[in-house]
Amino acid sequence: MTNKSLGDPFDANSKLTHSTSCRCETCKAEQSSPNGLSDSERQQLMERQAEASEIHASGSERGDTPEFESSDDMLDRAVESAIVRGMFGHNDASRRNFIKLVGGGTLATVLGSILPMDKVKAAVKDSFGPLEKTKLKVGFVPITCATPIIMAQPMGFYAKYGLDVDVIKTAGWAVARDKSLNGEYDASHMLTPMPLAMSMGAGSTSTPYIMPAVENINGQAIVLHNKHKDKRDPKQWKGFKFGVPFDYSMHNFLLRYYVAEHGIDPDQDIQIRVVPPPEMVANLRAGNLDGYLSPDPFNQRAVYEKIGFLHILTKDIWEGHPCCAFACSEKFAKEMPNTYAALFKSIVDATHFSAKAENRAEIAKAISPKNYLNQPEVVVRQVLTGRYVDGLEEKVFDVPDRIDFDPFPWHSMAVWILTQMKRWGYVEGDIDYTGIAERVYVAAETGKVMKELGYTPPDKTYQNYTIMGKTFDYTKPEEYINSFAIKRG
Repeated sequence: MTNKSLGDPFDANSKLTHSTSCRCETCKAEQSSPNGLSDSERQQLMERQAEASEIHASGSERGDTPEFESSDDMLDRAVESAIVRGMFGHNDASRRNFIKLVGGGTLATVLGSILPMDKVKAAVKDSFGPLEKTKLKVGFVPITCATPIIMAQPMGFYAKYGLDVDVIKTAGWAVARDKSLNGEYDASHMLTPMPLAMSMGAGSTSTPYIMPAVENINGQAIVLHNKHKDKRDPKQWKGFKFGVPFDYSMHNFLLRYYVAEHGIDPDQDIQIRVVPPPEMVANLRAGNLDGYLSPDPFNQRAVYEKIGFLHILTKDIWEGHPCCAFACSEKFAKEMPNTYAALFKSIVDATHFSAKAENRAEIAKAISPKNYLNQPEVVVRQVLTGRYVDGLEEKVFDVPDRIDFDPFPWHSMAVWILTQMKRWGYVEGDIDYTGIAERVYVAAETGKVMKELGYTPPDKTYQNYTIMGKTFDYTKPEEYINSFAIKRG
């Protein structure tokens, strides 16, 4: 049993973020540098990594990936690594220099005198039992909404819970859905409407899915091509071609809501096309799109490329709206409950880490390279920190919650999504709004995990929302749908 990211924390020659089998430029340089790397050297190497054709080669090339006899042994190592990482932070050079000075045995002895290591390990194991499976595949679409799922790998959150997770870059949402349905992925980054649609059989075979955690709230924007700087009023958009990343997406439903509130019928007055997020900017440049409502970093990338401008942030349409999520099949959660619990905890932990403003610049550096987002770090940093330019005004905006991270899956959010699916004809007939919401969005489970990790969940799972001045009452979904002048059916 192996895990690439669980090097011996008491060995000065072993890395905690990557093992000695990692062949990326940063690791090779650090292995050859007795004093570690400075921040500027690390940044230069990461930029070089982003330009290379491959970031990580297979660990089997050198054959020195850590070997574990059982998942218990792997979890023991994960606990040790997490404790040592907590002492030294993410500056691994400090840990290694300290060990070279005093010795790994001394560090282990000092820690043992402060913490009852055996009891800590036992407590962690007791919290979710032996893992049925430790090596997992989790898909992600390369956007900043997936930040917790992505950064949990290089920053050690999966390893902390005894998991060896291969995060797999995925071209788009249809691919993520299909690979999840056919079992290629154990779990996946999804859009918050997707597990609802998949469970109902809308757009795919009906398969019970659950969504234990929201990945991000806010974090999107409507972008227009620079040639439309004189068309800021949506009433001027008749005939425009817009891109969204998927039919069953908050992007699609928010764009439809926004234009309809301005009197534009999204099915008659404009065209809405499904375009994978990484292809948004190229299609805007080519003139195939007049604009899009897309995940970042592709909104900010259009500004960076001087092709488009930010018309409006989606947080200004609905403050705190959900976007992306972590989801898996109900079958996976039931058949591998301990593995599911460990994965769930690692995601919730990583999501709360991502929510802290002081961590955003560090995260931007970790997820920008080619094997993750493959974007200029400055673009990702503008999105995550909320200090950005919009392509219109000669000033820097400071909006810390341009994107934010909150794992709690509100049942009322699911009900709102279901109303929009019915409003636009994606589902028909009678809908058990609260029944579906509570079956798919496992809020009680999320609250329990948040408490176990020391976070405070909300004391309820439903609330009303105000979206562009209009109140959504979750207790009256059909009345809400019927209140709109523009709808299908």
